[in-house]
Amino acid sequence: MTDGVVDFVRMEDGTKEEYDLLESYEKPFRDGVADRLLDHLKTLDASTGGYKITRLGHSLQSATLAYRDGADEEMVVAALFHDIGDMLAPSNHSDFAAAVLRPYVSEKTHWIVKHHGVFQMYYYAHHTGGDRDARDRYKDHPWYADCEYFCYNYDQNAFDPDYDTLPLEFFEPMVRRVFASSKYENLDHAPGESPPVAAE
Repeated sequence: MTDGVVDFVRMEDGTKEEYDLLESYEKPFRDGVADRLLDHLKTLDASTGGYKITRLGHSLQSATLAYRDGADEEMVVAALFHDIGDMLAPSNHSDFAAAVLRPYVSEKTHWIVKHHGVFQMYYYAHHTGGDRDARDRYKDHPWYADCEYFCYNYDQNAFDPDYDTLPLEFFEPMVRRVFASSKYENLDHAPGESPPVAAE
């Protein structure tokens, strides 16, 4: 190793010392995820996409509704980030948001965010040639009603420019607490089995 840089060019050739060095860089990088997510969330203020409020406004309103409804902090943060994939993954934004949240939230919250897109279709798909009842394929899932509740109370109704939405600064401490520690470490490459995820 030279000047804090590993010698290998193929991961299979790395030594324990080199991976210890990389981990010393990786930990502060992981610890900064809340800052990077908050920064990305602000980019959603660039467009309304035809709605009365911006995507950031919708995200803040969704989180405000969840907070005022007495939802736990994890769910409030999930509501804040449920559409964070809109800019980078518009065709599968629910999967994107769920993947970001997965290490930090419960399986239930992860499932709700992952499926909110199909549940949300109930409110508009019959106008656009889609199947508004597509969510019914999950009718027997234990979190069906929870996802239905999320969409009805925190998502489909969060486009009101006259609602007294709380600012992003209000939610920042919650975001930092939720993203401060993973429920599961290194889900994408840890040895052994991944934590169980409820069947779809």
